[in-house]
Amino acid sequence: MTTLPALPCARPGRRVLDGRYARLEPLAPAHAAGLYEASAAPGAERRFAYLFDLPPAAPADMAAWIARMTVGDDPLFSAVIDKASGRAAGRQALMRITPEHGVIEIGHILWGPAIARTRVATEALYLAARHVFDDLGYRRFEWKCNNLNEPSKAAALRFGFSFEGVFRQHMWGKGANRDTAWFSMLDAEWPGLKREYERWLEPANFDAAGRQQSKLRVL
Repeated sequence: MTTLPALPCARPGRRVLDGRYARLEPLAPAHAAGLYEASAAPGAERRFAYLFDLPPAAPADMAAWIARMTVGDDPLFSAVIDKASGRAAGRQALMRITPEHGVIEIGHILWGPAIARTRVATEALYLAARHVFDDLGYRRFEWKCNNLNEPSKAAALRFGFSFEGVFRQHMWGKGANRDTAWFSMLDAEWPGLKREYERWLEPANFDAAGRQQSKLRVL
């Protein structure tokens, strides 16, 4: 007998999600200094190429951006705290929140150079997914990006999202067309993905320099 989903799902709220290496905190003015450093570090143009906002030119720009982004609850932003340094080293958001259908998206991702392609960033994604599926009961977790953004598409697959196709002429931003690549992760897939994330995140899987001993095997 098929179990019907408990809809609508709860809306995500402003709460702390704590892990071994990363902590997600509701975005706040206190994160401005760390996020400015992460955003303005060398390579900022590349990191912001496919985002709809621009690299901050000064710390005051980051403070103003945080003030704008914390007014509403969709997108709902979190600062990604690198627990080793205690500093905000990135940001991400839950967005396009549709409780009546049990669908939610992760987006506005910017993981600064200190945490990009590290266990901190992977755990930040894991903490969001675990919250979405285990705490809030969503059926579908989405990842979307500009179809030209090859690193983002590769990251989606590495994290266990399935490619679903390209929406042509889906959006317009920064004076250009955006064809959008769609990826998703479903509630039925999450238990297996969760086990693999937790295996990969075990301290024994990393050497003294934080390098992985075995890869995340979710493809």
